[in-house]
Amino acid sequence: MHDLSRLSLNQKTTDPWNLREAVEGCVRAGIPFIGLWREKVAEQGLQESARIVRDSGLRVSSLCRGGWFAGSSARERQERLDDNRRAIEEAATLGTEVLVLVCGPAADGDLVAARAYVEECIEKLIPDAEQHGIRLGIEPLHPMYAGDRSVIVSLQQANQIASRLNHKQVGVVIDAYHIWWEPDIYAQIAAAGERILGFHVCDWLVPTPDMLNGRGMMGDGVIELRRLRTAVEQAGYTGPIEVEIFNQQLWSMPGDEILQLMCERYLEHV
Repeated sequence: MHDLSRLSLNQKTTDPWNLREAVEGCVRAGIPFIGLWREKVAEQGLQESARIVRDSGLRVSSLCRGGWFAGSSARERQERLDDNRRAIEEAATLGTEVLVLVCGPAADGDLVAARAYVEECIEKLIPDAEQHGIRLGIEPLHPMYAGDRSVIVSLQQANQIASRLNHKQVGVVIDAYHIWWEPDIYAQIAAAGERILGFHVCDWLVPTPDMLNGRGMMGDGVIELRRLRTAVEQAGYTGPIEVEIFNQQLWSMPGDEILQLMCERYLEHV
């Protein structure tokens, strides 16, 4: 069976490509979805990006990223909230329903306060998200990123925030790279249920060559990808499956070869 109907290219997987190149590559490869990054959209221009995607017939699975809430001053914190509001508007213009939130590190090292502040900021964004029809997907990151990228480091934490806020515009994004290690991951996936707004896949290489840019192509590592996919589906998620791989070696390959390999490995391992 060669069913690519749920497959999405996250732009980071073909990072050297601009938005137009990524869209055209997806069309050639028969990939129906694309996950966009804000900096790639900004390079092309928001309206032009929306037109390119619309004319191609692709659908946008998500926009990455919002979040990064903490700031060292009140002014900086307000600027970051305002930027998240712009991100919500951009997501709506691009035709996706999901803005991925990478919540950011603690500004002063106080993890408890930082996590409370993340929840406070997401709550403040709910009216904007509701107005534009955008769902805010809290993406927990692996604990190795707690110091520089996110104080939300488990699906359990993301679930707890979404549960407390208890609003249809707030959910979670499950990235296999970040959550595969959690001892109770299958219970947490089941608990997330209808709040699951996205599912991202790649693989965990052993040894890991680089903390940020050392993700592997599916099948090259140790993650039980098919088991995770089955659990996510049993919890109720049947939306796009994004392949998101940060890997310098992969980026040195021609983009069309990356997509060919991605499709083959998706069918074999996901």
